[in-house]
Amino acid sequence: MKNLEGKIALVTGGNSGIGYSAAKELKENGAQVIITGRRREAVEKAALELNVTGLLADQSSLPDIDALAKEVAEKFGKIDILLINAGITKFSTIELMPETIFDEMMNVNFKGAYFTLSKFIPILNENASVILLSSTSAHISPPQASVYAASKAALNAVMKIAAVELASRKIRVNAVSPGPVATEIMEKIGLTQTLEDHIVSSIPLSRFGKPGEVAKLIAFLSSEDAAFITGSEYLIDGGQCI
Repeated sequence: MKNLEGKIALVTGGNSGIGYSAAKELKENGAQVIITGRRREAVEKAALELNVTGLLADQSSLPDIDALAKEVAEKFGKIDILLINAGITKFSTIELMPETIFDEMMNVNFKGAYFTLSKFIPILNENASVILLSSTSAHISPPQASVYAASKAALNAVMKIAAVELASRKIRVNAVSPGPVATEIMEKIGLTQTLEDHIVSSIPLSRFGKPGEVAKLIAFLSSEDAAFITGSEYLIDGGQCI
């Protein structure tokens, strides 16, 4: 059922992983979809595969965010669905965390996400849906992921305040917090069989999530079926946070 017919959706970091799956799901539900990313080749390839619009934008760069909001407004007018998904993960103990890595993660995951929301508020339609991609890391205190976890916890706080600030325009703001999901990020962090077994042992449903499962939750929160839901965080983690 195409319950997003006539809606315009923007997905940051839509060229891979959960963002890619979400863009695909939103498109299949009838939305007109725009994806963004910072790697030109990856964005163009994904846009072609998904038959969506691809725009180049680095979420860690405020000038890029400004330019993106301006371009989207000029080409599409207002939008109905904003999925702020782009994020990065790097690991270090607190003791050894370099300032450069701290800044890199915070600039994408928190500052970039914050100002993407900020700059797009003027071009959100009444009754729009904003979804911030958070993480179970904000809850489970994973060793060596202090900055990543902090960036997502900060995002959850902003989500609740945005839900209050935008309620008068009937704009809903929610967060989706996946547990471990089988995406290319897992390969980038060097997922060994031992590490995979350790992670799976922490999940009551004893498996990784699939990007498509997270995408279906995002599509639900984007739709009128979720018209009375705002300021909520949805854990989709196989029970990891229980």
